[in-house]
Amino acid sequence: MYEGGEAPAWAPDAAGDKGARSGEQPGDGTDRTGSGPMNRGRRPADSHLSVRAEINVTSLVDVAFTLLVIFMITAPMIQGGVEVALPRADVPPITSRGERLIVSVTREGRIFVEESEVDPEAFAEEFPRLLGTSKAKFVYIKGDRDAQYGRVLHVVATVAKAEGVRFGLVGEPTAGR
Repeated sequence: MYEGGEAPAWAPDAAGDKGARSGEQPGDGTDRTGSGPMNRGRRPADSHLSVRAEINVTSLVDVAFTLLVIFMITAPMIQGGVEVALPRADVPPITSRGERLIVSVTREGRIFVEESEVDPEAFAEEFPRLLGTSKAKFVYIKGDRDAQYGRVLHVVATVAKAEGVRFGLVGEPTAGR
C-alpha cells in the first residue's frame, strides 16, 4: 500500500487506528501520540520544549485604538441638544443636578426645546406647557453667537416669566477656565 514498505507512524493501519505501532494498543497510554488516558493534555516525556506563555499585544492595541476612535467620534453626538456656536466667556462649567431643560436659539433664529423645534411666534404660549410636562427646575438657554439679539432676548424674557424655575445662559468657557 505504501511505497518503500512500512507505513508512516501517522498513517492508519489496517484496523483503522491512527498511529498505533506494534505492541501498542490504541488509547492504553503507551502510544506516542499523547492521546491515551494517562497522557491526556500532556507532552511526551522526551519532549524538550519549554513552556512560553506570551500574549500578543499587537491585536490588543489595535482593538484599543479602534475603540478610542469610535468613542471620539460618537462622544459629541451623545451630548444631545441642538448644535449652536456658543459665545466664549469666562464662565464656570455647568454643574446642575436634577431635572433641567435646554432651550436653543440657532443662527437662523430657530428655537428648539431640547431637540424639538418650536415656532418662534408661538414660543411664549408653548414654553409653559413644555416646562410643565418636563418637571424641570432649571432651564439652560443656548444662544448662537451669531443669532439675532432680539430672538435670544425673547426666549430669556419668556423663560424668566415662568414660575418655580431658574435659568442661566450657556457660554463656551475660555481657555483660562
